[in-house]
Amino acid sequence: MRAALFFGGVLLFATGVQSVSNQSSANWPQFRGPNASGLATREAAPTEFGPNKSVAWKRALPAGHSSPAIWGNRIFLTVFDQSSRKLELLCLSTRDGEILWRHVVPATQIETVHEVSNAATATPTVDGENVYAYFASYGAIALDHAGKEKWSTPLPMLKTSFGSGTSPVVHGDLLVLNRDAVENGSLVALDRRTGKPVWKTDYPVPQGRRAESYSTPVVWQGQIVLHRFGVVEGYDPKDGRRVWWVNASTTGTSTVVAGSDAIYAATWSPIGEADQMPTPPDFVTLAKDHDKDGNGQISESELPPTLYVFSRPDVTGVPGASMPMSRMFGNMDRNKDGLLNEAEWQQSLAFLRTIIKEHGVLAIKPDGEGDLTSKVLWTEKQAVPEVPSPLLQDNRLYLIRNGGILSCLDAASGKVLYRTRIGAPGAYYASPVAANGKIYLASGDGTVSVLAPGAEFKVAARNDLGEPIYATPAIAGGTLYVRTVGHLYAFR
Repeated sequence: MRAALFFGGVLLFATGVQSVSNQSSANWPQFRGPNASGLATREAAPTEFGPNKSVAWKRALPAGHSSPAIWGNRIFLTVFDQSSRKLELLCLSTRDGEILWRHVVPATQIETVHEVSNAATATPTVDGENVYAYFASYGAIALDHAGKEKWSTPLPMLKTSFGSGTSPVVHGDLLVLNRDAVENGSLVALDRRTGKPVWKTDYPVPQGRRAESYSTPVVWQGQIVLHRFGVVEGYDPKDGRRVWWVNASTTGTSTVVAGSDAIYAATWSPIGEADQMPTPPDFVTLAKDHDKDGNGQISESELPPTLYVFSRPDVTGVPGASMPMSRMFGNMDRNKDGLLNEAEWQQSLAFLRTIIKEHGVLAIKPDGEGDLTSKVLWTEKQAVPEVPSPLLQDNRLYLIRNGGILSCLDAASGKVLYRTRIGAPGAYYASPVAANGKIYLASGDGTVSVLAPGAEFKVAARNDLGEPIYATPAIAGGTLYVRTVGHLYAFR
């Protein structure tokens, strides 16, 4: 895992937000379904399933981290074949998983991504006319449901450290893209019918520092809401004007979830919580255990690799999950003699204590313009998830953190109703989804835990699919679709 990862998505139709209840049960038109809610309120979906249980069909697929987008009897998703370096948009049948058509995207180069990530992370969005896909390595395309290309808009590949994670959003006649980057990040609106640019707004630099972010825009009460590095903010879709913002200690990884009265954002930082900041030993202990030549100082080779600036709990085996202190040796060695003495060590520890900036789950009700940081309704600072977005159901907010730590908060007050381990450890990349009250939590190790409906915590089933899961499940037409690293499953 890295300091910030990927994933996110949302689709809005017609003239704005369309309510979940008005959506056809046969449609799951974006990442996390209608309005990025993660809710399939009328659906029945299986509780117990697996590679040989409740399987309607199973289809082997090239790699990709995008989630299925579903409209009627068709499934749309993106793939990236590492060996051929080929990006594609695929259409499958909901009936049997047959590939109905595939469209190759003519990217001349492929973006650099984190080793956990993939160049096909953006979930397509679909409406009654077209399916829209975004590849950071190429740009945006639109095809009709039969696979005929309607338009194609190549865009410059942006400079990022770990690749893109955002998905396209349809809002009215606009296709909205969060094109955030280390340099030249912007919010872009294209005409969804032609692919032609409508407006582009360059992002301000929050807190004096530019960094990429990975979330997808959400539309709430007529505004485009973004969770980016250092900020949660709202834009006017008519012209792209930045309306308001809330500063936060965050990498901008997860997508916000919208309630009727507030927006909920899981603002996360690698140095945002006490259990992510291991306590290094004092110098006497360090020297006693690691001063091999007995000179009373510590060389770079003597500084143990198991001492960390930060370390994500429960996922130490994931690449990038920790930052060894050895990477800071040059800064710690203030007199540049190649050795750390006691004064330099203590100065370094004091500096590390100053950089801790608490993160938190924020409840925001934007009721004005400009800086609204002081108007956050409530903040919960513990067990904040890095990648998975919050799930809002029955006025309760559910959050799943690495290690399988589930928090349930009262959405109105932020009060923690319960916090517990669900019995499925490891890293979590997929966001929670729910059907008919049941909550589905997919671990990176490949276990999908199902919580029973109701206010009390109860695991109804743990279903091991035997393959890692990075994509968020989709639910439509009484079927649960789960994408693993090698397959797409349909469980009924």
